[in-house]
Amino acid sequence: MAKTRKNRIKTYTLDPVLTNDQIKAREGTYFDAKDYLIIDHDADVWGKDSEATGGKRLLAKFRKNVFSTDLTQQAWDAFYRLAAASRSRGAAAGPIDPKSTYWKKRKLVNTNGWWAQYKTSKNKTSKMRVNNTVFSSVVGYFEETPFMKLPCRLTNYTQTFFDEYKQGLPFIEAIDQEFKKLVPDAHKKQYNRIHSTPAYQIKDTAFSSITVNRNFRTALHQDAGDFKDGYGNLTVLERGKYHGGETLFPQFGVGFDLRSGDFIAMDVHQWHCNTAMVETAEDKQFNKTLEPIKYYKTKTGAMGSADPFTRISFVCYVREDLKDCRKAETDAYYKRIGFKDTS
Repeated sequence: MAKTRKNRIKTYTLDPVLTNDQIKAREGTYFDAKDYLIIDHDADVWGKDSEATGGKRLLAKFRKNVFSTDLTQQAWDAFYRLAAASRSRGAAAGPIDPKSTYWKKRKLVNTNGWWAQYKTSKNKTSKMRVNNTVFSSVVGYFEETPFMKLPCRLTNYTQTFFDEYKQGLPFIEAIDQEFKKLVPDAHKKQYNRIHSTPAYQIKDTAFSSITVNRNFRTALHQDAGDFKDGYGNLTVLERGKYHGGETLFPQFGVGFDLRSGDFIAMDVHQWHCNTAMVETAEDKQFNKTLEPIKYYKTKTGAMGSADPFTRISFVCYVREDLKDCRKAETDAYYKRIGFKDTS
């Protein structure tokens, strides 16, 4: 059901269309927008509990055109390079396709859903189980990584593009203000959690980290590693024209057409995914007029690498394990590598 408030924000309260077992069984697979209600206007969306408890939970608060073109341009200039290729996105990276450009170059073994192993140049089976290659990086802070012998720190990619990262911080602060305005209770919990370890807090926000994705159609997944009582705060930047890319909550039959300048605070612990990004004939004609971005490699085989358009998404959140960080270890690490966090 839906109702419109006086300020023209629609409120939806939705029944689940799939049980918990049914949605879990679809982990790592793709969904299409044609099967769902797609919201392209200001809305608050609630989902009824699927186990007949009578309760409901906030799925998302969605707002159109909340960020100015000047701010989004500043964010583009800062962040357009910050989504690096990754083979460790788990179920979100989608099912392994042996016929894809990336995997055709490798001899696959032990393929299982969204992960696979492959034969190395020495004809040995790779030690790691890897996923499809997608453009996705964590910017900001990350917890201790024992197997790499790294303490809590700004990620290497953040350090490499540190000036760009600092240039984009006003955009992240603006996202934080929208979160605080729309979901104040959740914002307060999240802010208090990261403010208890301020060395890993992005400015004075409720965020420690930002996952930056480029042209990444996510398969069905739930976010992991983030503060369990927190929300993901999502926005996108676009270049060129495309259709699709809607953010779906398939268990509740709903999705959001999130475009540049829009904002959504969403419960990323619910099952979610994105639809495919495609070009219409008109989109293709327009995209032919775009100057190629020299930084982007178009023949890597990574998902979306050959697309002439660009969709960069930002998910701002707090990483759960940063609560256990020790600043002295971080400072010693920075001193050892000759880096100073001046953000």
